[in-house]
Amino acid sequence: MLGDYSLADLGSILVMQGFAGLILFSVFLLMALGLAIIFGQMGVINMAHGEFMILGAYMTYLTSHLFQSYIPDLYGGYFFVAMAIAFVVSGSTGFAAEWLLIRHLYSRPLDTLLATWGLSLIMQQAFRSIFGAREVGVDLPSWMLGSLHVTETIEVQINGLFVMALTLIITGIVALLMFRSSWGLQVRAVVANRTMSGAVGIDTRRVDRLTFALGCGIAGIAGSAFTMIGSTGPTAGQLYIVDTFLVVVFGGAQSLLGTVASALTISQSQSTLEFFLTGSIAKVLTLLIVIGLLMIRPQGLFVLKVRR
Repeated sequence: MLGDYSLADLGSILVMQGFAGLILFSVFLLMALGLAIIFGQMGVINMAHGEFMILGAYMTYLTSHLFQSYIPDLYGGYFFVAMAIAFVVSGSTGFAAEWLLIRHLYSRPLDTLLATWGLSLIMQQAFRSIFGAREVGVDLPSWMLGSLHVTETIEVQINGLFVMALTLIITGIVALLMFRSSWGLQVRAVVANRTMSGAVGIDTRRVDRLTFALGCGIAGIAGSAFTMIGSTGPTAGQLYIVDTFLVVVFGGAQSLLGTVASALTISQSQSTLEFFLTGSIAKVLTLLIVIGLLMIRPQGLFVLKVRR
């Protein structure tokens, strides 16, 4: 016996918490992918990134209601339409925000931080005025309901498996864009040397704008995934923004592999500790561990090597 649990019970608990950690990892990774692209290339600390996630969640909520009201026979496939709408709306809003606000504040990180924080407050109030202060949720399609029984004591949720599969697909698409496309080559060139990239004919402002839009669009997809596992409220994005920044900084702001490794490490640590301790204590311990590792390796788990 170990405390009040037998070794068999403890093993089942660790497996179940590990699966819950993978679901949390999926949300962290989708959020951090967009933020890492923006922060890694542009150096913009986007405090409104959580609100772009919630914008995607609300778009998913609206799409589900439209399907329920007008085409209920097709409700089983509403999520795929909602995900596309969330990506387009969040990405377009991000594109407009970069053009109207952020492009005037490059090389002024404190001003950018304050401006995006103000943008997050504006978006929160807009959500509250349009959708109300109460949290809302979506009805899952029938094929997402239930769970799979692995053993007598271990079962995994089908919607959690779907969110993880979606995360793997989106991560793969982002990797292909960054490392197998001409646009990705331009992005990596701007990250390596912005001045030289402009000198050889790359429109760095256009790359910045599209990068910001892509990052916000990915946050919108994260919001769609979020509706599968939780309810949506005007301030829900703020619950994830600190953890997302932690993932990006710990993994290395310019490293896609570092973002994946960091999201997995933090989510699994947090999920496992939350079972044996309170949620707040688990967050504190996770933060202390990350701070300790950053003191040893301040550049993060992975760092992009650039010739200076």
